[in-house]
Amino acid sequence: MANTENVALTEGVYYILLSLLEPLHGYGIMQKVEGLSQGRVVLAAGTLYGALSSLTEKGWIQALEENSGRKKEYCITDEGKEKVRREIQRLEELLHNGKMMMGGDNHDA
Repeated sequence: MANTENVALTEGVYYILLSLLEPLHGYGIMQKVEGLSQGRVVLAAGTLYGALSSLTEKGWIQALEENSGRKKEYCITDEGKEKVRREIQRLEELLHNGKMMMGGDNHDA
């Protein structure tokens, strides 16, 4: 039976969470994600704001109080950081097992 705490993050959500290790507004998040992924992950505004809403509801990020006239900024919560740590462990396991199976001379394909 699958443990819901170990459910894989989408690549976009993973990069959004990483980008929010420092407070950013929506456009800053889009730029950071594109930079971190070397241009592979490009978030459309609608996708980003839907994800921000969902991540806020889950408690993985929080909106910071708006300063007069400034765009709303978000930052990752401790729960969000823990989710990223678990995802990194999951990805490391996938990588380890793939390398072990693909690189092992004593294993049948």
